[in-house]
Amino acid sequence: MEKENNNSSRRNFIRLGALGGIALAGTAIANAVTDESPKTTGKKVKVLTADGKLIEIDSSLVDHHASNDDFSKDEVRQGVEGKKFIRVIDLGKCANERKCITGCQKAHNILAPIEYIKVKKMQDSELAAPYWFPTMCYHCDNPPCVKVCPVDATFKRSDGIVAMDYERCIGCKFCMAACPYSARTFNFGRPEQLKFTEEHKNDTSDPNHCTNPYAQEGTVAKCDFCTDRSEKGLLPACVVECPNGAIYHGDELEDVVTNGEDTVRLKKLLQDRAGYRQFEELGTKPRVYYLPPVKRDFPFEDATEAQNTKE
Repeated sequence: MEKENNNSSRRNFIRLGALGGIALAGTAIANAVTDESPKTTGKKVKVLTADGKLIEIDSSLVDHHASNDDFSKDEVRQGVEGKKFIRVIDLGKCANERKCITGCQKAHNILAPIEYIKVKKMQDSELAAPYWFPTMCYHCDNPPCVKVCPVDATFKRSDGIVAMDYERCIGCKFCMAACPYSARTFNFGRPEQLKFTEEHKNDTSDPNHCTNPYAQEGTVAKCDFCTDRSEKGLLPACVVECPNGAIYHGDELEDVVTNGEDTVRLKKLLQDRAGYRQFEELGTKPRVYYLPPVKRDFPFEDATEAQNTKE
């Protein structure tokens, strides 16, 4: 009887492998090597094969362990109760001084060229004036990155933050491909970065330092809205470091955002200044709004022009 069961298990395993050498990329193979043959459900799921092909199989052949383990119910995935973090960027105040970028790098123990925040030169038309446009993870309410992650390494919290579990991430880059904002970066494991992260991971001398770990080698990382600081009621490092007050951060439920100096009503700010979200038509529902660069505090100055002037 035992021999018969073992043979049955082997047949199930071989049958599963014949579907294309399925590599479930971190998910468990449920019932495929057990004593009993799994009962088909009729529901099809997509999986990636060892040779890189996307195929459909019956859901009975896979078991997404993330739905069964204790970590999925951990507080880190629930978010801060009663909060809905949101961000507004005033393009009229951004001068591309890069303080938000370097402040973020220092807070998260990352070295250049890794940047969670990118500031791009934008010009809407040939006759229009150029302006600076900071981008980051928009912590979408309808995040495509969460939907494509095969191992539940990226997830949406109740407080609006799209967070990462670096222990679970397998580095498949599906989330990078799905993000229309190019907000994510891959840790290729540069020796100098790994050394720097290890040396400074417990650094508490900087008041803006984040305790959130940087992505492990071979995993994906991104802006996290300085999750640990937000949980303590502190402003993210980029907001604190911006010398022009271009970045406002706050709580949508309280209808309040602040740049550290000015505290304003979120709805009134967006209505009075015609606030908008990038690629609204995609339906991703970003939690980062922009205020058009009207009545700017200073004329546009390219970084290369500024450098030449100083020389």
